[in-house]
Amino acid sequence: MSLVDELIALLGAKNLITDAAEMASSLEDWRGRYSGEALCIARPASTEEVSAVVACCHRHKVPVLPQGGNTGLVGGSVPSSSGPAPVIVNLQRMRRISVVDPINNSMEVQAGCVLAAVQDAAQTVDRLYPVSLGAEGSCQIGGTIATNAGGISVLRYGNTRDNVLGLEVVLADGTIWSELRALRKDNTGYDLKHLFIGSEGTLGIITAAVLKLHPLPTRAAVAWVGVSSPSKAIELLVLTRQLSGSSLSAFELMNQLQLDLVVEHVPQRRSPLETEHPWYVLIELADTGGSADPDTALTGILEQAFENAIVDNAAIASNETQRAAMWEVRHSVSEANKKGGVGLTTDCAVPVSTIDTFIERANAAVSKITPQASIVIVGHMGDGNIHYIPFFPFAVWNALEQRETLGHALRRAVNDVAAALSGTFSAEHGVGQTSLDEMNNYKSSASLALMRAIKQAVDPLGLFNPGRLIPPEK
Repeated sequence: MSLVDELIALLGAKNLITDAAEMASSLEDWRGRYSGEALCIARPASTEEVSAVVACCHRHKVPVLPQGGNTGLVGGSVPSSSGPAPVIVNLQRMRRISVVDPINNSMEVQAGCVLAAVQDAAQTVDRLYPVSLGAEGSCQIGGTIATNAGGISVLRYGNTRDNVLGLEVVLADGTIWSELRALRKDNTGYDLKHLFIGSEGTLGIITAAVLKLHPLPTRAAVAWVGVSSPSKAIELLVLTRQLSGSSLSAFELMNQLQLDLVVEHVPQRRSPLETEHPWYVLIELADTGGSADPDTALTGILEQAFENAIVDNAAIASNETQRAAMWEVRHSVSEANKKGGVGLTTDCAVPVSTIDTFIERANAAVSKITPQASIVIVGHMGDGNIHYIPFFPFAVWNALEQRETLGHALRRAVNDVAAALSGTFSAEHGVGQTSLDEMNNYKSSASLALMRAIKQAVDPLGLFNPGRLIPPEK
């Protein structure tokens, strides 16, 4: 019996997609930059069915590609254009929220749950699942865990890794490993869940998770601030931290060109300020019921910032509609950049104190390579994660020769600047296909050897998401 026939027998014909038209959206990343072929798409409804599918692929020695909402930016969730066609395993039928425990501040969910649905379920019991990003309406929890997603709340709550208590994973031979425990302390050897968080589907398929919840903020204050330079934004961050205590939950940075792209290409988006500024900061303070008033605190911070000539202009949201509108501008950047041209997105993180130096040096490095790139910058400034994006209108990009070579050179130049400042080339997007070469260039030989040893131990046939995250040995 063929592999496809076996999978049909396991799942039923309607849950094994082989039609090319039906598979099309899963074979290409959402920006249309990576595509490949797949043998089929399996849609299991339980961990046991995932196990059976994987075991079947293991017997046939066919690669397996776990795929969530396919919202990634580095081509890690779509098939490669070369190599054997994989079986895509998508958990969209596994969306059960099993347990919500507000006393223990935890929630058990299946990996196919959409992130926004998890946030909503937590909110119904006055709790917060804090991982928040632009794709939260379509990305799946399993994908956010597999990529250790960051987002806008890392400054206060940490990455996805910091908000996962337990996991259930199907290993490469179909074995089910389950540690779905809602514990903060478990000192019984290696904390194996961390092998799979950020592994990009190369070690196993995450089928369920226990997530950490937090008290739901009851009051929030948001401001959109214009500043003259990244160094002034750093000064504002220092002042905000000094005066806001633990209530600072987000501190986002973007330049004027990024704002222009959002306003031009995303309907119903407009600048919160009537005046233009070279740089903008989006600040959010949130309180969970203590004595501090976020609006009063934020007003006081900005008043002092004006007195110290740190900021040039600012608008504080006076109601929920205005707060949402400010955040919609920030969450619209990926859509705007996709519509506006070709952005060579980088995902660097550097120490916060060096952000202004990073941007200055990256500008110089890019200008040496090409004068045709505009620079779009947007980032999570509070945690040092800056997306520095050499950007080209479609007509300019399409007229360039050796575009792939140019793209690689520009990303490498920016990543070199980050490395020189003790930074990283991948802070939250992952490695995928885009940054595979960078792993060999920046990771130590000892780190790569350990990663390869773990991969060999857990997936000796190399069937799980091959050609991603771990580069081949030179």
